[in-house]
Amino acid sequence: MSEIKLAAEARTEFGKGAARRVRRAGKIPAVLYGHGTDPLHVTLPGHETMMALKHSNALFSIELDGKSQLAITKDVQREPVRNVIEHVDLLIVKKGEKVAVDVPVVVTGESAPGTIHLVDLQTLAIEAEATHLPESIEVSIEGLEAGTQVLAGDVKLPKGATLTADAELIVVSVTEPQAEEPAEEAAEAAEEAAPEAAEAE
Repeated sequence: MSEIKLAAEARTEFGKGAARRVRRAGKIPAVLYGHGTDPLHVTLPGHETMMALKHSNALFSIELDGKSQLAITKDVQREPVRNVIEHVDLLIVKKGEKVAVDVPVVVTGESAPGTIHLVDLQTLAIEAEATHLPESIEVSIEGLEAGTQVLAGDVKLPKGATLTADAELIVVSVTEPQAEEPAEEAAEAAEEAAPEAAEAE
């Protein structure tokens, strides 16, 4: 996806109190780091940043003091109850540079009739060019039979991306529904109990 421009402001006050004041003003505290530079503390526009972070592995163009810096998200701290963004860590990247990221897995297609699928791995660890990071990776289960497993090494990656996760990790497994088992077990238990009841008589 294309770069998302965010206008940043240098942050000179630190600590919990200062961070609360920043958030009350509708902004988000953040830090930019990487490429041997000193960490740069900034504030980002609250609403625009929140909307941008809905895109996994978004590429940001951070505009500060007339200069722009490309960056990707490395960590987002959220308030657990209200899910409000409290702080963002941004990693400075350069065009042509490869970075390691976790990309969400999206399952497509329908497995064979009478089967269900289980997603064992929600994200896949890959390395890709910083300016061409995929937002998600599709894994097709079209027509797969029960007992089939899709391994990380089987997944088709976007052009230019390489797998850094263990190739033997199970991403998706196709199986038969297990809901009928309790009923079968109950029937077997009843059969076992019947002779005992007859003996008791």
